[in-house]
Amino acid sequence: MSSDTRHDVLPPLQGGQLLAAGFLLASANFIAVLDTTIANVSVPTIAGNLGATSSQGTYVITSYAVAEAITVPLTGWLAKRFGTVRTFITAMLMFGLCSALCGLAPSLGMLVFFRILQGLAGGPLMPLSQTLLLRIFPADKAPAAIALWSMTTLVAPILGPILGGVICDSASWPYIFYINVPVALICGVLGWQLLKRYESALIPSRIDTIGLVLLVAWVGALQLMLDEGKDLDWFSSHEIIALAIVAAVGFVAFLIWELDTPDPVVELRVFRHRGFSAAVTTISLAFGAFFGATVLTPLWLQGVMGYTATQAGYVTALTGVLAVLVAPAAAQMSSKMDPRKLVFAGVLWMGLVTLLRSTGSPDMGFWDIGLPLLAMGVGLPFFFVPITSLALASVDEPETASAAGLMNFCRTVSGAFATSLVNTSWEDGTTRMRAELSGLTDTHGMLASMQQLGFDAEAALNSVSQAVQAQSVTLATNHVFWMAGLAFSLAAAAVWLAPRPTRVADTSQAH
Repeated sequence: MSSDTRHDVLPPLQGGQLLAAGFLLASANFIAVLDTTIANVSVPTIAGNLGATSSQGTYVITSYAVAEAITVPLTGWLAKRFGTVRTFITAMLMFGLCSALCGLAPSLGMLVFFRILQGLAGGPLMPLSQTLLLRIFPADKAPAAIALWSMTTLVAPILGPILGGVICDSASWPYIFYINVPVALICGVLGWQLLKRYESALIPSRIDTIGLVLLVAWVGALQLMLDEGKDLDWFSSHEIIALAIVAAVGFVAFLIWELDTPDPVVELRVFRHRGFSAAVTTISLAFGAFFGATVLTPLWLQGVMGYTATQAGYVTALTGVLAVLVAPAAAQMSSKMDPRKLVFAGVLWMGLVTLLRSTGSPDMGFWDIGLPLLAMGVGLPFFFVPITSLALASVDEPETASAAGLMNFCRTVSGAFATSLVNTSWEDGTTRMRAELSGLTDTHGMLASMQQLGFDAEAALNSVSQAVQAQSVTLATNHVFWMAGLAFSLAAAAVWLAPRPTRVADTSQAH
């Protein structure tokens, strides 16, 4: 049944029903985005309870991100094949079910598996929630609908670390997933009643099965290689070599197939536009640096600085305070100024702040850590808001939807890859720094001095070991922040490879 027929049978939503539908759609987007960050501060707690290391615990973050990224390009096909509303409601209910399974997971392996399923369900929620918002709101109220959707997209990652920390400290880690269940059920059941009149026409269309298989193969193999490499001593392991071969061959085969097939799952031809290529390079580098540093911060705070999950959540969430306040100004400026200038300023500012963070020490206080994160938020809207417009304004208008999906895929995958790279660099750096500090430290002299102060030999040795470890981890953390700052700087420079856009893009399908 076509959408036009639906409108003839059922009148458009008005008044309270329209507000309720808007709230449900915004809530669906909120929990999908929330789950990208809610586990960040909870990783040490989850890993400890499930008998895994904090390093292995980061799979909880990367598995969701990769799975979510893979289903985003499929959203258009799913909506055509099964209907926009049916796809949205099904994804919403599946998200709730998978969230419950995540909370019930008895092991890290099962949790990662259920997080993959949760990510597969969550991928379509973001683009479809925005599409349906624009469909149900009258044209004159469309800006209000986009503002509502954008606020949930910006606020959710900010509240994620706070909610994750409070829940882990006051209840237990499964509840960071259980809180999604009632929201998903309500959005699913009530959403169907309110939105079924807006169902789209079903259009039989083939799916690029081979392209999808190749996409899953090379992305999955590369992510596994990055996650497992540090534990298996990289290319001295046959497993890592095999994963590298699968990733490389799969990627080349994926490129060849997608460029030759008439209906690709990922439209790679949009990279022929120089502006789009430059914008995606900027997005990938900057978002990877931002997300990697964001994941590392709570691990460092809880592992070395003695912070609870709640305290780490409050510190991490400071990034979003000024971002929310500055976002309206950034949106207004991006419609009047050259977006390249705004992106350059925003990304460069984030890079400078990150470089400032690379001078940390183990005796830093709350605000020594928090103020740079607070300042970081000033640059975020000037990066996220105009870069989308720049990317989509660089492609032909019929390619906007494909470009938006590909941009979102690259952004999400870069965050997952960066998480693994940061984690590996951090652990290897800590080991290397400890070895160097142990050789430079007068251990015997320190032990003798402490024993003279009344410490027994074992207590003195433990104290010295802890001091060396704290310094080692801090130096490794500083090195990661320095590398992230460099990535931000490269991203800021890359945006100038794009020509100035000649039109204003429709960003309604950009997220």
